[in-house]
This record gives sequence, C-alpha cells and structure tokens, in this order.
Amino acid sequence: MSPECSNPSFLPGPPLDRTTWEGWQRWCETRKDFVPAPVLTAEEFARLSRRQQRLYNLYRIATHSSLPIEATPMSERVANAVRARVEEGAFSHKAGTRGGIMVNGDGAQGKTETVCEAMALFMEEWLHLHNYMNPDAMPGTRDLVAPVAYVRCPVKATPISTCQRILDFYGEDYKGMRLEDLIRTVKTAIVEHATKALVIDDITRLKLHREADQDVLDLIREMMSMPVTLVLVGVGIPTSGLLREGSRDPKTGEWIYPPVRDRGRSPNDHAASQHERRFQVVDLGPFRYGTAKEMKAWITHLRGLEGHMRLLVDTKGMLTDGDMPEYLFRRTGGIVGVLEKLIQRGLRLAIEDGSERLTKGLLDQITVTPGDMPDLDASSGEQPTIPPHEATAKKKPKSRNTVFDDIGPVATGSAG
Repeated sequence: MSPECSNPSFLPGPPLDRTTWEGWQRWCETRKDFVPAPVLTAEEFARLSRRQQRLYNLYRIATHSSLPIEATPMSERVANAVRARVEEGAFSHKAGTRGGIMVNGDGAQGKTETVCEAMALFMEEWLHLHNYMNPDAMPGTRDLVAPVAYVRCPVKATPISTCQRILDFYGEDYKGMRLEDLIRTVKTAIVEHATKALVIDDITRLKLHREADQDVLDLIREMMSMPVTLVLVGVGIPTSGLLREGSRDPKTGEWIYPPVRDRGRSPNDHAASQHERRFQVVDLGPFRYGTAKEMKAWITHLRGLEGHMRLLVDTKGMLTDGDMPEYLFRRTGGIVGVLEKLIQRGLRLAIEDGSERLTKGLLDQITVTPGDMPDLDASSGEQPTIPPHEATAKKKPKSRNTVFDDIGPVATGSAG
C-alpha cells in the first residue's frame, strides 16, 4: 500500500449505469479491476503513521463494501442455463422465434448479478469470435456492436415507455415517435447493433391488472419474433400472471403448468399461452442446510468470504469454525445478500471497536433489515424474508468512530 497518497486507488470512479451501452460496456471491462487492501498484521499496522493507519482503515472499508460476487451452486446452475439458452439462439441459423428464459427468485438472492455476469462472459466470447465487429453489418448501418442489451422494466410500464427504455440503452433518438414508430425503431436497433440477448430486469413490475401491463406483455411476445433471446428477471414469476399459475415438480425441480381448459372444462393443451411455451423458467434460491452436501456448500461459501476479509488477525476459520456456520445460517436464512450485509456491518464494527474479530457476540449487536439493502426494488416485490433476530448483547458499541479518527483502533496501538 502506498502510505501517502493524495488520490487513493480505492476511491470509486464515476457511477456506472448498466442501462446504457457505455455504462454496460464499462462495467464489463472494469468489473474485476478493484484491488482489495493488502493483508496486514497488527504489528505491521502499528508501525504505520497515523495518516497511513487512517488510509488503511478506509481502504479496508472500501474492500468490505466491494466484496466480489461469490459463485454458489445455485447461481452456477442459473448462469449455465442462461448462457445455454442465449447461445442456442445466437448460434442458430434458423429463422423464427428464439426461446427465452426467465430467472425467478426472491430478493437479495443475486439474480441480477448472476445474469449480468453470465451475459458479460457471453459478450466477451461473442466479440472475440467476430473480431469485435458485426458480421452482418451492411453499408450505411450502425458501427456500434452491442451483443447484449440490459434494461429495467419501468415502474408503471407502457409499451411506449418500455420501447423508450430499450432505445435509451442504444442512445437512439425517439423524440415525437408514435408507438408503431418506436416498435419499428427497436427492431431496427436490435438487428443493426447485432444484439443477441436482451435482458429485461424487474419484469414483475408488470402486475397485469392494468391494461397497459397487458399491452407490454404483448410487446414482449412481439419482440420474440426478432433474432434476439429475451432474458427476463423477476420475483415470483410463476405466480405473477406472466405465466399461468404453476407448481414445482418435486422430482425434477422444474415449474409445471396445468393444461388450459376450454368452456367444457376439458383439457386443451393447444390453448396454452405461447408465452409459457416459449420461456424456460429457472429459480435462484437461497442456501439450504439440511443435508451434508448442502452444509458443505454453505461452509465453502463462508470460507470464500473469509479470504476477502481484511482484519488485523488471521481470518481463517472465523466464519467456519465451531457452530458459527449454523449461527450465520440462522441469522440469514441462507440468503447471500443478507449474509453479505451482515458480514460487512460486522467487519466495520470489528474495525471501529478495535476487536478486529467477528464473533457471535459482535454480530448479535447487528440487525439487518430490508432497509439496509436500498438497491432492492420494492415495486417488483424484492423484499427478502430475513429471519427475526433480537440483539442479545447488553453493551452497545462505542460511539467513537475509530475508522475515521487520526489514529488506528485503540486495541492495536498506533505509531506517531
């Protein structure tokens, strides 16, 4: 670590907006660029100057606030399914409709990051295969090649606002356009920018009790006739009305839908909606802790987090020894987003109070609520079910914030 630095390397750059091509491309290129704080012992920390200690503490806060997305068995399964469906459409030489995929799951499960990472890897491979050029480009068409487009469903979606969101991604001008012109421009943009996957996040903002929501659903069906694979991400998709209400097959884990019945109440498979037939639905759920295999996966995930923690003591076993895995599972319900927030807040407290160690007593002082995760979208139902917890610690943490004092944590000493 450079001890004296007027512009520390851990300071964040300009905010990224993945709903524009420039923002999406920059995120893909820089998503793994952050360099975490170096590991220091308490003795090494004590030899630093006061300013160096302060900068190192800030660097640790930045490191814990930027914990990398750890792959889980559940996220890997979803990512593989998404990439398989997108690749099937992208490499197909047939004309006609591409099958889509819906990623379903509760809040704080990592759906968006799992899908975005899968699409970033697909885009990198696709661009490399075509030497970063559009193989179907024609004279007079656009030079921009965007194999993946990422947008979020508007809160109160209409066909017009949905088309505008898509065109905003490409930076297309749509001022004064009617709906017919917008749809035509969207189709043209997708083809001429060589887009192979269109990701629409927060799709369950469509409640389908509004006529406008039904119109957006019809628009999505219309887009499936284009040479692009739709990837829809949302909460409670099987029961949202986007598909007929379904149930999970206990043997295969797949969502199944009962046959549509005609007026005579007899099974009529041909009446099933085209939407449900064209989309594969995959679930991204929390960790489980009922079998030896599930316990091992949970502990492996915790061990991965240990490697990213920057405390002044050895963090090996801090989350995985004794009954800590069971405790963390009870606190988080196996939800990766809740676990990450609990660990982040615990690490900050461990630095501030000078203990430099995560313990059950310290974590008992912390209560994680949905309000601690403002990036979750309540309008689409992303409210994680966080297990209730009553703080058991009698003593509250000291009000003095050692992270931002001129000296390091009291417990570790300081050098003048």
